[in-house]
Amino acid sequence: MSTATYTVTGMTCGHCVSSVTEEVEQIAGVTGVDVDLPTGKVTVTSDAPIDDALVKGAVEEAGYQLTS
Repeated sequence: MSTATYTVTGMTCGHCVSSVTEEVEQIAGVTGVDVDLPTGKVTVTSDAPIDDALVKGAVEEAGYQLTS
């Protein structure tokens, strides 16, 4: 099991959280996504480490940005 935490900017409401969660959950191997709206932290749990580029692409598809 692998866990990675990212920071997402631009989320302001529950719909934002849902959008990010839904997109990241579609990545193969992801077993859980926890989004903390006040901090922008997104914790991704997976069977094996997930390529950061895949998470970045999913977040951007939802309309938000990962901070570096």
